[in-house]
Amino acid sequence: MCDTLIALGNSTEDGSIIFGKNSDRPFNEVQLIVYSPKMSFEKGDTLKCTYIEIPQVSETYAVLLSQPYWMWGAEMGTNEYGVVIGNEAVHTHEPLRSTGLLGMDLLRLGLERGETAKKAMEIIIDLLEKLGQGGGCAFDDPSWIYHNSFIIADPKEAYVLETADKWWIIEKIKDVRSISNGITIRGKGDFRKNGIIQYAIEKQYCKNEGEFDFAETFSGSPISTIPSPYSREGKSSILLNENIGKITPKLMMEFLRDHQAGICMHGGFESTGSLVSHLRNKNKSIHWFTGTTLPCISIYKPYAFSIEGQKYYDPGPYSNIDSDWFWVKHARSKPVNRKLELRNIENSIISRVDDLIIQEDKISEEIFLQNVKILNLEAWNKSYKMIN
Repeated sequence: MCDTLIALGNSTEDGSIIFGKNSDRPFNEVQLIVYSPKMSFEKGDTLKCTYIEIPQVSETYAVLLSQPYWMWGAEMGTNEYGVVIGNEAVHTHEPLRSTGLLGMDLLRLGLERGETAKKAMEIIIDLLEKLGQGGGCAFDDPSWIYHNSFIIADPKEAYVLETADKWWIIEKIKDVRSISNGITIRGKGDFRKNGIIQYAIEKQYCKNEGEFDFAETFSGSPISTIPSPYSREGKSSILLNENIGKITPKLMMEFLRDHQAGICMHGGFESTGSLVSHLRNKNKSIHWFTGTTLPCISIYKPYAFSIEGQKYYDPGPYSNIDSDWFWVKHARSKPVNRKLELRNIENSIISRVDDLIIQEDKISEEIFLQNVKILNLEAWNKSYKMIN
C-alpha cells in the first residue's frame, strides 16, 4: 500500500522534476529519517541486508532514507547525487519467495550504488536477476510478501521499473506518472528483460507476441486504460494531469494529503511516512520528509546534502522501538486539532526555502546549505512544540 508520483520539468511550474511518495504500512510500524554517509570498503567485504548477505561494493554513496525501523532497506529516499526512488507492492502471476532481497533493500542498494537514475535502475535489475526478491515485508507477519514496482528519478530523467519475481520491464517517463499497488506498464514497455514475451507465451499468460501487454499479461486480469477516480491510482493520475505546468513541491504535498481516494491513508494501514523531492541539481535539490505518520497532520521538513547538521537517526535495523523517537510521540499525540497551525508553520518554511532558491545565483552553495540547515532545525523544533 503506497503511492508514488512524479512530474518532469515539462509539467512543473519551474522546470524542475518533482517527486512524491506516501509510504503506507501497518499503522504502528515506526518509520525513521535515517542518514548513512559515503563509505569505503575492502575487497571481500559483505553486506547483511534484511534477510540475506551479499557482496559489498568498494564505495557507497551518502543516502537519506525513510526507513521502517526493523529492516535494512527503506521505503523511499535519496542520495548525494539527487537520485530518488520510491517502491510499491504489486502482485503478479509469478511465485513469491520466502527469502531474498526485499524491494526496500533493492531501493536502498540502488541509492547507495547509483549516481544516476539509469545507473540505480541497472543496479536494481542486476541484483534482482542474480539474487531475487523475497521475504516477509512486515516485522510481525512473515507471510506478507510481494513483488515490487519503482519510480526512479534524478534531476534529468525518470523511469518506472516494474517486476514480477525476476522478470522486469521499464517505461521511460515523459511528463507525469504515478504508481500505486498494481502493475501498470502497458504493451511491451520501452525496455524489458530478454525472453519475457516468450516466457509469458510458454506459461499461457498470453497467446502470442501481439497479445502481450505486461500489466494484463502478468496480473491476469483486464485493466482499464482509465482508472477509477475513486482509486488511489486514478486520483493521483488525475491530480497530476489536471495540474500540468502548475506543479510545485507545495502542490505535491497537497496531492499526498488527499483523503477522497485515500492517498493519505488512515486506519489499520496508514501513511507512515512521506517524501517530496524538488530535484534541481546535485547540490541544490531539496528533499522534504515528514518523519511522522499521516502527512495531513505533519510538517514536511527540508533537507539538502550534505546532511550533517540536520536532524536524522542512524540507520536500522533496530530490534526495539524507542519511545523517545519523534515518530512515536507524534503517533501518540496525533495533533488533528492543530492542522491550521501546522500548515502555517510549513507554509512559512516553504516560503523561505523558495526565497533561497530565488537568491541562489547571488549566494554560495555553502550559504544556501547553511540556510537550509537552519530551516530544517526550525521545522523540527516547531514540530516538537505541536505535540507537547
